[in-house]
Amino acid sequence: MKGLLDPLSTAWIGLVTHKLRSILTILGVVIGIAAVITLMSIGKGTETAILNRIESLGSNLVFIQPGATSSSGVFTALGSATTLTEQDATAIGASVDNTIVVSPYTSALDQVIASANNSRSLVVGITTGYQTALDLQPAEGSLINAYEYDNSVNVALLGTTVDQTLFGAADPVGQQILIGNNIFVVGGVLQAKGASITSIIGSADDSIFIPLTTYQNTVSQSFTISGQQVVNGIVLTVANNNVTTQVINDITTLLRSRHGLSTGTTNDFTITSVNELAQTSSATASNLTVLLAAIAGISLLVGGIGVMNIMLVSVIERTREIGIRKALGARERDIWGQFLTEAAFLTLTGGIIGVGVGWGTSKLVAHFASLTTVVSGDIVVLAISVSVAIGLFFGFYPAWQASRLDPIVALRAE
Repeated sequence: MKGLLDPLSTAWIGLVTHKLRSILTILGVVIGIAAVITLMSIGKGTETAILNRIESLGSNLVFIQPGATSSSGVFTALGSATTLTEQDATAIGASVDNTIVVSPYTSALDQVIASANNSRSLVVGITTGYQTALDLQPAEGSLINAYEYDNSVNVALLGTTVDQTLFGAADPVGQQILIGNNIFVVGGVLQAKGASITSIIGSADDSIFIPLTTYQNTVSQSFTISGQQVVNGIVLTVANNNVTTQVINDITTLLRSRHGLSTGTTNDFTITSVNELAQTSSATASNLTVLLAAIAGISLLVGGIGVMNIMLVSVIERTREIGIRKALGARERDIWGQFLTEAAFLTLTGGIIGVGVGWGTSKLVAHFASLTTVVSGDIVVLAISVSVAIGLFFGFYPAWQASRLDPIVALRAE
């Protein structure tokens, strides 16, 4: 036991003897580790926030969108084609097993006016099933009911952002708004949903929802050549995650048949599940975390070079001490172990302090920048392990150089 503790005690004496030098060396490691902890916590927090927003919609959601149109070989944005219809949604609900809710929807940007305020918002025509599928909940008033849908009532549900823009602190329920040239009565305001999967259905907070039947009578209505009613998309829920792949395959087969697509022809629609979105978003966020860690790792590398520099200086300053120890019987591995232990101790201390500083910084970032940050156990273990590894790596050469000194030459050193 004494043999194991000797390098530690000798290293401790060497570090305490040169306090300022040791503190400055530790400071470089602290800054590097704190940067790694802070940036990785931001990356992890971003990943967690994205996944929470997506999963808040429910893991059993599936979205169907039209494909892209092309003109002279140039393709437009995904969803620009008019290939999905209400009749497609009806067929899916009737023919595809393990579907619970199948709801078509359509939308367009329109000018919305309420008294002296106005907003250009996304107006979405929905069914009552859409509200169930997306788990829309009223903060005030009520959702669109079956009577309002069946009778094409001019009633509107406002997202929280639209509500604040049009009415501020006033109660909007029962108030009239003008959408295009049509008057609607506000039936309710939705609870905040956040910017979940904005690229597919848009943020509910920035949208106005009206019955799809009303939308077709007032805002816009498009038909295919065969007279079917065109929609912007279809959202559906499946019984459970285990059947999602089968449901998507069944829907693909059905829609290809309904749209008359021959073998080898590209689908004129796209199908996306929330699970796929979650996996893609998680992979993207993980890559972001790695990138941030790599950026922060540069400062840690600089700290490691500082450790090597200080240890080399220490070897030069303590050459005579090394000579005396060797003359008294110290072996090369004893000298090597002493200096390597000093380097590892420096970086371990800096790592522990850096974790504390990084944790505190991540909390400040979360508070003042309104970002989600997560300092997980694996980040802490990784940071401390890397700090020790940095000490061993950059301390190896100075320790080896010290162990190789000739005792006679070392004793002559001034």
